[in-house]
Amino acid sequence: MRGNALAVIIAVGFAASLNSAQAQNYPTRAITLVIPFAPGGSTSIVGRGIADKMSELLGEKVVVDNRPGAGGTIGTKAVAKSDPDGYTLVLGYTGTLAIGPSLYKSAGYDPRKEPSLYKSAGYDPRKDFAPIGLIGNAPNSLVVHPSFPAKTVAELIAHAKANPGKVNFGSAGAGTVSHITGEYFARTAGITLVHIPYKGTGPALTDLLGGHIPMAFAPIPASHPNVSAGKLRALAVTSTTRSSLLPDVPTMAEAGLAGFDASLYYGLAAPAGTPRPIIDKLNKVLRDALGSDEVKRQLANDGTEITPGTPEDYADFIDKDEKKWSQLIKTSGVEQE
Repeated sequence: MRGNALAVIIAVGFAASLNSAQAQNYPTRAITLVIPFAPGGSTSIVGRGIADKMSELLGEKVVVDNRPGAGGTIGTKAVAKSDPDGYTLVLGYTGTLAIGPSLYKSAGYDPRKEPSLYKSAGYDPRKDFAPIGLIGNAPNSLVVHPSFPAKTVAELIAHAKANPGKVNFGSAGAGTVSHITGEYFARTAGITLVHIPYKGTGPALTDLLGGHIPMAFAPIPASHPNVSAGKLRALAVTSTTRSSLLPDVPTMAEAGLAGFDASLYYGLAAPAGTPRPIIDKLNKVLRDALGSDEVKRQLANDGTEITPGTPEDYADFIDKDEKKWSQLIKTSGVEQE
């Protein structure tokens, strides 16, 4: 018994020493940051800015790899199944770590009692990732093409009620934040909208700018430049407070939908099992990047409020965010098979 106990102690000590040595030498080659959406959307805007600064601080390139599809679950699942060596990371996002796993489930599902139901999404946001840290948050915006007759949320609701089932809205894809936000809006407003999914915010905005769809829910970092240029009209933001980038645009609550709140959050995560010393090093570099004037300015210009923290802070946030959006999904009546 004593021999076995000693062997365990030695093994644990050796593993700790090995992990510490790995962290000291890490990284020795390029790191891949998977952004699970198409280029041009908010995740790419935020992710590329973080990747560039982290590359500078780490002394090794952080290469962005856009892998869109299935509401961001394809790229996220790929990272969950990657080697836990610190060389494959994912830009965590409300749509992939809170909505995706909640969407592919049965009614009344409790993730603490029925973790096997995560099999449809292909990963468990609580068990399959090692959270590195939060980056920040930003609300979605309800934007319409200039030719759309509604100039306010109230006018949009009235128009939709007069034309049931004839008003389309675009999103970054089935099961994404923008999709669920649209369904949540329609349910709250008592209207019927037709969902048009795209493979990312970028493609959705391209069709909106071209007049192929009349409206969309899009993150402010992606929609703001076109709103400022007069190419799109913003009717509302989905957070509880106004955006500093769109100070004249009301919140949904101010527009008449009391209690409406659908903000989105970004973070950085690695596959579960990644050595803690590497996670700690990445957390420090991430926080240093977020504290730099360059990144602060860039994210502020994109309407993202920086909210750095520890890996434990992010793990706790993922748990709470998944529960919140699971309830919103039930409220909206949306479910994916």
